[in-house]
This record gives sequence, C-alpha cells and structure tokens, in this order.
Amino acid sequence: MSLLLALLLDALFGEPPPRLHPVVWMGKYLDWAWKRVQGFWSGAFYWTLGAFLFALPAFLLDFLLRPLALGWVLLGLLLKPLFSLRMLLAEVLSVEEALGKDLKAARARLSRIVSRRTEDLSEEEVREAALESLAENLSDSLLAPLLYYALFGLGGAALYRYANTADAMWGYPEHGAKGAFAARVDDLLNLLPARLAGLLLCPPRLWGRLLGEARKTPSPNAGFPMAGLALALGVRLRKRGAYALNPEAPSPTREAVRRGVLRVGAWGYGAGLLLGVLLHLLR
Repeated sequence: MSLLLALLLDALFGEPPPRLHPVVWMGKYLDWAWKRVQGFWSGAFYWTLGAFLFALPAFLLDFLLRPLALGWVLLGLLLKPLFSLRMLLAEVLSVEEALGKDLKAARARLSRIVSRRTEDLSEEEVREAALESLAENLSDSLLAPLLYYALFGLGGAALYRYANTADAMWGYPEHGAKGAFAARVDDLLNLLPARLAGLLLCPPRLWGRLLGEARKTPSPNAGFPMAGLALALGVRLRKRGAYALNPEAPSPTREAVRRGVLRVGAWGYGAGLLLGVLLHLLR
C-alpha cells in the first residue's frame, strides 16, 4: 500500500519543496564531496560515505515503520521524493510549449532535463533530445527506484536515488577517474530497469529490433528505453555526432511528443500500480 500511496501523491502533488527534498540534500552533499575528490579511490570513498549517510537511515526507518499499523502511510510519504514521474512529464511538455513560441526559450528549457549542450540545437534536435530524456527517465526516475523499493524497501530506493544523482553530477566522461566509480555503480544498478523500460515502451512486434538499436548508444543502459520509445512512436532520435536511433524514420513532430508523453505516463503509472498491487498481495 505504501507504493500505491506514493504513486497517488506523485500524480496529485508532484515534488515536495526543495528544503524538504532528500534528492536536494543528496546533491548538496555530492557538491561538497566533489571538491575533495582527487582520483578514483577518493571518489569511491566519498561516494560510499554518502551512500551510508542516506541509505542507512532509510533502511532503519523501513525496519521500524513496516510492522506498525499505519507504518505504510509514513513509508509512502518517505518514498514519494525518491521517484518522480509527474514532474518529468510536465518538463517535457514545457519544452514543447516553449518550442511553439521561441526556439531559444525551448533550448533553455531543455537544458533543465538534459546534460548535453543545447545552445545550437535545431528545432528537430530539441524535440529528439526531449523525447530521449523522457524515455531514459522512465527508467531512472520511476521504474528503478520503485523496483529497488520492492526488492529492498525504503533503503533500496534511497540507495538507488543517491547512486543515480551521483552519476548525474560526477559521472561525466570528462571527469575521468574521479567520477568513474559513481558512473560504474549507476550502470550496474540500471542494467535491469533500463531493459524493462525498453520492453515496456517498445511494441512486442518490434522487440526484435530493440537490441540492435539500443546498442548504438555509448551507454550500456540508456539506449534501451530511448530505442523503445523511438520504435513505438516511429520517429528518429539522435545525438549529434554520437548516434541515431531508428534513423530511417522522420524526426518527431509536436504530435509525436504528445503521444510520447502519454505513452510514458501510462506505462509509468501502470507499471507502478501493478508493482504496488503485487507487493500488497505478496505481503
């Protein structure tokens, strides 16, 4: 029931205020620690220290709250900030809305949800990047934390959210060995969720093409949900100078973005609902 409550809170209210958001706290710790990281081993040390700081209290809270009659309510409240779908859908729609008015404004809006440079992207590339972020974050921002919650409780979701935040802040290739530990842990934790997201987004009749398209990206995981969405929508998704998924298809239109948001929203909340019901029945 805690997972179902958390899904309802996300759908109705979105994110809590930044001062109360554990992911914001994780980001502040990671920013503080990064200034002290000198190489691979110090990166691993500060990553592990942060994992203990955020995941251990979550494991303890789960242990204490789960036996209580209304413990599921508190667990649902604590779980909600560790995943996000409503905000993701809203951000992608805001990029499309801005694109209908001003390309420069759309690029600026897009920069909130992608790590690539956006200043010189064309209208087509803005839409493609927004859909790529939409697909990848179905795995990173929803399926993965909920899956780790189902397997390991609140501590599992907190550990995943911390690892994913660390990768987003430290795991850039240009950071070299300093961010390598964070990047590798995130890759490992996303192996299953990314492939699950790809299978959910891609129509079963196109599963045979999914692996070939997903392998075109340098990431071992991100290609699966992105390729799944590209094949489902019948559009091309690309990153300049790096890859093109479903390259023979046309670039996405405004309508394709709308269909993509509906598809990700439906599969995201649908998969979360199914997982919540299964957990309730098993327990």
